[in-house]
Amino acid sequence: MAPRWVGADSRAEGPDRDNKGGDCKLSQAARDAVPATGTPSASLRLLRAGDTRRMRIAVLAPPWITVPPPGYGGIEAVVELLCEALVARGHDVTLFAAPGSQSAARVLALLDSAHPDTIGSALHESDHVALAWERIERQGEQGRPFDLVHDHSGFTALAMADRVRVPVVHTIHGPFDGHTARFYQRHGRKATLVAISRSQAGSAPAGVEVDAVVPNPISVQDWPLGDVKHDYVLWIGRMDPVKGAHRAIEAARLAGRNLVLAGPVQTGQQQYFRERVEPHLDGHRVRYVGEVAGTAKQQLYANARALLMPIRWREPFGMVMIEALAAGTPVIAFAEGAAAEIVINGENGMLVSDEQEMARAMDQMGPIDPASCRASVAERYDIAVTTTGYERVYRRVAAVGRASVPLAPNARRNGQRQAGEVTTS
Repeated sequence: MAPRWVGADSRAEGPDRDNKGGDCKLSQAARDAVPATGTPSASLRLLRAGDTRRMRIAVLAPPWITVPPPGYGGIEAVVELLCEALVARGHDVTLFAAPGSQSAARVLALLDSAHPDTIGSALHESDHVALAWERIERQGEQGRPFDLVHDHSGFTALAMADRVRVPVVHTIHGPFDGHTARFYQRHGRKATLVAISRSQAGSAPAGVEVDAVVPNPISVQDWPLGDVKHDYVLWIGRMDPVKGAHRAIEAARLAGRNLVLAGPVQTGQQQYFRERVEPHLDGHRVRYVGEVAGTAKQQLYANARALLMPIRWREPFGMVMIEALAAGTPVIAFAEGAAAEIVINGENGMLVSDEQEMARAMDQMGPIDPASCRASVAERYDIAVTTTGYERVYRRVAAVGRASVPLAPNARRNGQRQAGEVTTS
């Protein structure tokens, strides 16, 4: 069964065309919800009568970084926006997140500290998920069950989704690749799977059913519109070879443009940065400003002539692209993954095939209107659109429900609290 598109229209492809990044086709029900004009339909902007019941939603964030993130943290930024919007719409939301997190939702921090230096640690992730499952089960025993769990935390929660008596919605934030395909084939059936782009959904391995496509959100109104551009192009991301900082350096050199690089050097990325990036830094033609956040990050986007996205992998989404567009900055991207959905040639940027084409495209950004860049995001990826998409998924999941395997007999019960469990509000 084809996944339902419950976000907004991708005008780069149109609702009846195959996505360039994958072979995912939309069901007829999804086509009916996606207008050909690219403007969200009434069904996406307003809930239908009878669909306004307040829901109890448990949101499970990763344990590594606080919500909102202090700097780099795409998933945590998504969770922050979604929780805020769900609460504003009247839902009862509990967020399980790293200690120090803040949200419009009720925050429960189950571990003793955040773990930004050990991202991916099975020890911390499994501890976080197990404690969350116990708290969720306890709510049901006390007569206040959650309608569903929305998992953003990673692999452990999906693998153990059949061990909790509440249906689980799992957003797939990473790619389907040789490392993850078999995992989703084994465990994907345990939850409702939501992809964040058509490209990602189209790359699902055989036997893995993606139920819906809901894009990552941005609050467009919170971003400045950069009408006057400064003399640089921008690359922003983590210093991973697949993100292509070295290719951005080469493209900018070919174009004779100043380049600003921004983003963290995470554990395991030091050698790449030292060998492929650092030798080119001269403080003028190529500058590295480190990890940026808040107003400084927004201004960096808004003032840039273009954002460079020279990726050589099937990027599931790419928050940096919609952040740049919200700030009125066009995107020049390799046509990989979701970039082929987000970038609309000639309207909000250009899709190119290599560094040479990227260099030539830098001279063709002048006619692109910053307001058009911003509108292309507001129509398809604003938080209001994404929230309505998830509400539709939630209601379908909660209405169906499912039987699940109970927790083991020795699981913690009756409100007992374990050492290291911290609750904040």
